[in-house]
Amino acid sequence: MLKKFLKPMKLPAPADWGVLILRVGFSLLMLTHGYAKLQNLLAGDHSFADPIGIGEELSLYLTIFAEFGCSILLILGLFSRAVLIPLIFTMVVVLLVIHAEDPFDKKEHALSFLIVYVTLFLTGPGRFSVDSGLYK
Repeated sequence: MLKKFLKPMKLPAPADWGVLILRVGFSLLMLTHGYAKLQNLLAGDHSFADPIGIGEELSLYLTIFAEFGCSILLILGLFSRAVLIPLIFTMVVVLLVIHAEDPFDKKEHALSFLIVYVTLFLTGPGRFSVDSGLYK
């Protein structure tokens, strides 16, 4: 069952190129957010929001894991559907908790990432991914 979940689906060649562009492009954009948080953490700044009540420090670690670590794996196309789960969860929290009371223009950034991540979750990483090579 796990192998079926991780295995990329066959897409037409143009769709594979589109998935590659989405996967790498949005991961690079997200990587900048995670890298900034990682730099703050390494500089000794452990302050962070606690939107779901698990503590500031754990929230920071999990957010860095999602935004930085999972983005690197998604660029490679390695364990793509699995690493999309923390990214989707993070964007849902940003959208519905962090920016819950904000106007739509503040929510739009998280919503854009969420739409792409859900799309990639449904399509898989495409032919140009490590996953594709692993599950041939």
